[in-house]
Amino acid sequence: MENNFKSGFVTLIGRPNVGKSTLMNRLIGQKIAITSRKPQTTRNRIQTVYTCDEGQIIFVDTPGIHKAKNKLGEYMVTVAERTLSEVDVILWLVEPTTYIGAGERHIAQQLSAVKTPVILVINKIDTVKKEEILSVIDTYKDICSFAEIVPCSAAKGENTDEIIKVVMKYLPEGPQFYDADTVTDQPERQIVAELIREKALRLLDEEIPHGIAVSIERMKTRPKGNMIDIDATIVCEKDSHKGIIIGKQGSMLKKIGSQAREEIENLLNIKVNLQLWVKVKKDWRDSDFLIKNFGYNKKDY
Repeated sequence: MENNFKSGFVTLIGRPNVGKSTLMNRLIGQKIAITSRKPQTTRNRIQTVYTCDEGQIIFVDTPGIHKAKNKLGEYMVTVAERTLSEVDVILWLVEPTTYIGAGERHIAQQLSAVKTPVILVINKIDTVKKEEILSVIDTYKDICSFAEIVPCSAAKGENTDEIIKVVMKYLPEGPQFYDADTVTDQPERQIVAELIREKALRLLDEEIPHGIAVSIERMKTRPKGNMIDIDATIVCEKDSHKGIIIGKQGSMLKKIGSQAREEIENLLNIKVNLQLWVKVKKDWRDSDFLIKNFGYNKKDY
């Protein structure tokens, strides 16, 4: 290995729904973080690993920084903000607009307190005209002292290679933390739970998804090694939500199950027999015990 091999930790921050998980999946070239149009899709710090000849980048995808409304919200914001001082580079994702809202100003304020190099990533450039991008850069350039500004489209893969090059410039020389073929530190069970949650988020009504969690009860490979049996429970906060998640004659649950199964099979490269149940646990998002039970760990505070 070359002597000047670089390695370090990079966090992606930004308001909910700005495309952090989509960008991370694009850079890694594999789907690890779940994505949906609904805010607060990502609840945990997800570490993914990008390795090339020049170095290794460990991406830490954090929950979006926003105003917390309950204990789960507080947990998510604390995790996101604490990450800022623990990494080597910060990627701040924004949308291509010339209006800087209160949410962005709140993030800029958080960033002014850290010494970490901040790279501004203007995402979703495929949604605006080329000349508008210059006005966006002009709007943002003085709100914070940026190391670099990179426009890109995570969804289309435009200019995302440039992000890797720019990040490498600011990483310290260091060891390779993970094997070259490692793409994430997430346990398989957790990724499976998140894939099921993603399908539920995408298929269900607006008000329900915030109040759901998924717990994997069993994940066992059959003796012949040709199939995995997975039992999972979708937990929601209200009896009325349970009915909607199950759907008429089980139709919604079936749809969530079949879409999730397809992705889990792609991920694990093996046939999957997925059984889903739905349980009601009122106010689980305000219970420390239940939050921990669904994999949101207090030690991340």
